[in-house]
Amino acid sequence: MAEEALAAVTGFLHKLLTGRWLMLFASLIIMAMNGSGYMFGLYSNHIKSVFGYDQSTLNLISFFKDLGANLGVVSGLLYEVAPPWLVLSVGAILNFFGYFMLWLAVSGRTAAPGLRLMCVYMSVAANSLSFGNTAALVTCLRNFPLHRGCLLGLLKGYIGLSGAIMTQLYHAMYGEDNPEGLILMIAWLPSAISLASLPFIRLINSNNNQRNDLKPFYNLLYISLALAASLLAIIIPQTKTHFSKTDYIAVASPIVLFLLLPLAVVVNQELTLHNHPPPITSILVQSPSPQLTTMSRSSNWYKNIFTGRPMLGDDHTILQAILSVDMAILFVVTTCGVGGALTVVDNVAQIGASLDYPTRSISSFVSLMSIWNFLGRVMAGYVSEFLLIKYRLPRPLMLTFVILLSCIGHIMIAFGVPNSLYFASIITGFCLGAQLPLTATIISDLFGLKHYSTLYNVGSVSSPVGSYIFNVRLAGRIYDREGERQRNFGFGYFGA
Repeated sequence: MAEEALAAVTGFLHKLLTGRWLMLFASLIIMAMNGSGYMFGLYSNHIKSVFGYDQSTLNLISFFKDLGANLGVVSGLLYEVAPPWLVLSVGAILNFFGYFMLWLAVSGRTAAPGLRLMCVYMSVAANSLSFGNTAALVTCLRNFPLHRGCLLGLLKGYIGLSGAIMTQLYHAMYGEDNPEGLILMIAWLPSAISLASLPFIRLINSNNNQRNDLKPFYNLLYISLALAASLLAIIIPQTKTHFSKTDYIAVASPIVLFLLLPLAVVVNQELTLHNHPPPITSILVQSPSPQLTTMSRSSNWYKNIFTGRPMLGDDHTILQAILSVDMAILFVVTTCGVGGALTVVDNVAQIGASLDYPTRSISSFVSLMSIWNFLGRVMAGYVSEFLLIKYRLPRPLMLTFVILLSCIGHIMIAFGVPNSLYFASIITGFCLGAQLPLTATIISDLFGLKHYSTLYNVGSVSSPVGSYIFNVRLAGRIYDREGERQRNFGFGYFGA
């Protein structure tokens, strides 16, 4: 009996460690540490003062951050030919190199780099995010093909929440006002998490049977909402009172517990599958259609880029998707929507300073954006799935509503109503978060999953394009011109 019990426990542990649910948990932790790009506002002013940059120069560095974070075509193509663990390893190396070199420069341990080199450091560091996103997100999507919208909302939600999570961890480790410590932390912590997750991020045989059960995904959603609520409960007092390092450690402890709580869902789900295995039926996964297979074997494959195109929803080739009217429309829409929101995110410190908000409030704006970014992501994923199934409401229409809502946040910032930046931060964070999973899911709905790792990253290129247009070419120049005008009239250079 003892040997049988030991064998049963050993068998269960083997299934747990090699199963898709622990892989999902590891992906959630990677995503929770993979949103350092949203923390630029916490240390951007320090970079500006150390190197004497004006706002246009700082926005140029911010643009290269957005460019690196969203220029994930390389990671997508690498995923096409390499295992997920290799993609994740490359991301960990790039993350540490980029931020560590940035930390050496800002802390004065190396000679001050030129602007081009600073842009390279920031671009490399931010580009590492695309490798982690691709490895975790695409692997999850292929291992759980029945729950596409929920998965994208949940995983991208944790990315949106990562800014607030890492802000609390930063305060617990380095205190309240240590931007150099923040840069060092985002150099080593996400890289360490990615390397520790290498054994778990892998494709699992899709012929294995799965239960078409949404309950565990809703349980994970409830945990993530509780995590967001706890962060919000922590942030509000931090805007009103001074916290010591001990206080920050105390409030960071429940955050860590909430991050580990999905393990309970993972163990429970594996126990259920172990005790009550599903019936032996093949899983529904998208595979290349006969039409696509015939086209790929044709010697004149390039003729099928514009003719003989698969139906929407079937697997497209990379060129068929990229050169389609649908991708062009989606690209333009997200360029405008995400570009405008990223401009607010990257300039929130300067906006807050120009409107005379205290430094502690500016830190809160970053956390508020992160939390509502998370809520936008998970709601876009779960709600879009519900509305699509029950009411046949198309996701592109939902994307339109979200972009219209974001215009309200921009208008509130433009008019500068007292305390309106709190509400504008909430609206901007929510709308930015909602646009990302909606766009990613629309791409999978339109063009299939066969080349999703590449097409997902192609769609993400719209973010840096929008950031360059609205942030560098528009906002940065207007900011500097207005600052020069006020300085000439004796008002001082606002937000400097």
